[in-house]
Parts: sequence; structure tokens; C-alpha cells
Amino acid sequence: MNSSQITTTQRIKAIVGGSIGNLVEWYDWYAYAAFAIYFSNSFFPDSDLTAQLLNTAGIFAVGFLMRPVGGWLFGSIADRIGRKKAMTLSVLLMSFGSLLIALTPTYKTIGVLAPLLLLVARLLQGLSVGGEYGVSATYLSEMATNDRRGFYSSFQYVTLIGGQLIALGIQLILQKLLLTEAQLEDWGWRIPFVIGALLSVIALYLRSNLHETEAFENKKDVSEKKKGTIKELLKHPKALLTVVGLTLGGTLAFYTYTTYMQKFLVNTVHLTKEESTLISFISLLIFACLQPVFGALSDKIGRRPLLLSFGILGTIFTYPLLNALSHTTSMWGAFFLIMSALIIVSGYTSINAVVKAELFPSEVRALGVGLPYALTVAIFGGTAEYIALWFKQANVEHYFYWYITACIFFSFVVYATMKDTKNTSTLDKD
Repeated sequence: MNSSQITTTQRIKAIVGGSIGNLVEWYDWYAYAAFAIYFSNSFFPDSDLTAQLLNTAGIFAVGFLMRPVGGWLFGSIADRIGRKKAMTLSVLLMSFGSLLIALTPTYKTIGVLAPLLLLVARLLQGLSVGGEYGVSATYLSEMATNDRRGFYSSFQYVTLIGGQLIALGIQLILQKLLLTEAQLEDWGWRIPFVIGALLSVIALYLRSNLHETEAFENKKDVSEKKKGTIKELLKHPKALLTVVGLTLGGTLAFYTYTTYMQKFLVNTVHLTKEESTLISFISLLIFACLQPVFGALSDKIGRRPLLLSFGILGTIFTYPLLNALSHTTSMWGAFFLIMSALIIVSGYTSINAVVKAELFPSEVRALGVGLPYALTVAIFGGTAEYIALWFKQANVEHYFYWYITACIFFSFVVYATMKDTKNTSTLDKD
């Protein structure tokens, strides 16, 4: 089917199907981060809250180490046998990881086996999420018309943030309406992981009914030796390095202001767990709504202006924003500071998927988008929490603010020297 013949209804179905699975995957992934403040003492017996959080953040970081393997595995599957099959497999793997966390007994019951099972579950989830990003970014970019690619692909981060919102929403309901804090710490933290496993069944159904992309179908006659292999991918070194450079600062900023922020608000700003959850929820809801707006803007003015604005504003304002946040005493003051940061970060998050997809030919696109991205996220995004908490324990928390600033500046240099992918897109050659 020619892309011009695909109806608006079919495109919407593609966005929903491609994105809902993404939402479920990221819900499962973020449920761990959102509920770590409740289950950390179930797996790591220690009287020091920061030490417990360091242990759970360590396993969170280890989960990221599997993401490059997932980026390679699922990227290869997507380029060889199809985007649809790869996306279906990744959802199955994520649901199994969630179910394992939900059913794992505590440290008091089975001793050291408890954190080991938690580790295995996170490794499986890391494998799944590592594959999900590259495949869904490729799918959404390939299903879009050339004048709406920024808009369409922005829904990847809408659902990525949406997954975190659902995790926080469930947390708010459990906190405020259903359970006491003692119940949440005792057994209530298991509920979101059971929900995640059930949601995966819905995502599985939706993904099994998706159309394959025209870009993949058109390359069915290409030699198997050229599809989804590392050897073929290495023929595009500039594109690979560009993905690493443009991801570095953006992923660190994103994980700082989303995943880590809840713990920062409790541990550094000294807000209550309920206040920090509410702030995170409202700011992320607005952040999700901004993504299609920025994505559509990139279709009008190009990708590069948005990336440059993130690079410049992120370099200038990261330290002042985080420093002010660490000293604020007002809940709403904290909200406005976080929201300011998330508006800046939107210059990266809204379009990073399409920019990467526009760099590679279709026979290695899912692998090219997924693998270097996953490597960069594993090194910088996955360790953000751990490094932040480590600096805090050493009483030099402000070093972390400078670390983020330096990484964003590095990405800015890449943005300043790269071409605008909207004008040089490989998607136009499919």
C-alpha cells in the first residue's frame, strides 16, 4: 500500500496501536521508579533511607545495562522480520518482568534471593524497553506523511510520559483513597506491577492487529546480509555518533526531571511523599501535552531550531533551576521550577525519535535508532539517579547540577554542527 493511499483513520490506528504498547511498556518501567520509595525496605534491610534508595537506584541502573542488548536484539528483529513482530515480542517480555516483581517475596521471607529476583525482573524489563524505543520510533516515523513526521513521532514521548503518569496516578489513588502508608510499604506496592502485567494483554491485542510499514515492505527483496546487521550499521558511522551526541544531554535531563525528581523532592526539598507525587503528576501531564505541539512546530520550522533551543537554555538554566529547587520551601514554587525545566527539555524529547529515524536507511533503521540510543541512555540516563544520590551522600549535591549542564552543552555542540534532518531525511527515499 502506498503511503499516500493510507487513510487518516488507518494512520490514527497506527499511532494508537504503536503508542499504546509503548505506554504499557513505559508504565511497567516507571512503576519501579515511582514505588521504589515504598518497596526499597522490603528488599534491602537498612535504616538509612538514602542507602535503601541507592540500592534500588543501583538495580534501576543495572536494568539500563540490558537496554543496549534489547536495542540490538529487537532492532535486528524489526529490520529483518518486521516492525510489528518486534513490537509484539517486546510487550510480552515486559509483562513477564512485571509479574515477577509483583510475585517476589520480601528479604525477610527468602533472604538474598529477593533482591536477586528483583534484579532478574529488571534485566528482562531493560531488555524489553531497550528494544521498544528503536522499533516504535521507527514504526511511527515510517507511518507518518512527510509533512507530519514530527507530530506523529512525538506521540512516542506522549505515551512514554503517559506510562509514568499512569504509574503516578495509581500511586496517588492508593495513597489518598485506598491504602495507608504502612499498607503500601507492606504489600500495596505490588498492585501496580499486577496492573502492568494485565495491561500488557491489551497492548498485545492491539499490536497484533497493526499494519506493517510500507518502508519495511519495500525492502523485502534486500539481501538478508544487509538487514539489521551490525556490519551494515557500521557503514553509517556519522549517523551513529550523531545519535549518541544528540541523546546524551537530553536523556540525562529527562531522567533527572522525571524519574529522579520524585526522590529529589522527598530527600532534598523535604516535601512529603504525597506532595512530591502530586507535583510530579501535574507537571508530567502538562509535559505530555506539550510534545505534539513541539513536534508539529518542528514540521513547520525544522528539527534543528528546537534542538538548539534545548541546548542553549539547558546549558544556561540547569544549575540555577536545580539550585533554586533544592532551596524552595513551597510546593507550588517547586512545581513551577520543574515545569520550566520540562518546557526546555521538550525541545529534545518531542522530536528526538524522528531525528534519529531520519538518519538511517530502512534496512538498518530500527537497529540504528535503537542501539546507539540505548547505549547512551544506559550510560547517562540510567545512572542519573545513582550519581545524584552518590553526590548527595558525599554532601556535594550541586556537583550533579554541573554534570547535567556539561552533558547538555556537549549535545548542544552536536546540534550546532549537524544538518537539519527534516531536509535530509532518509525516510523520503523509502
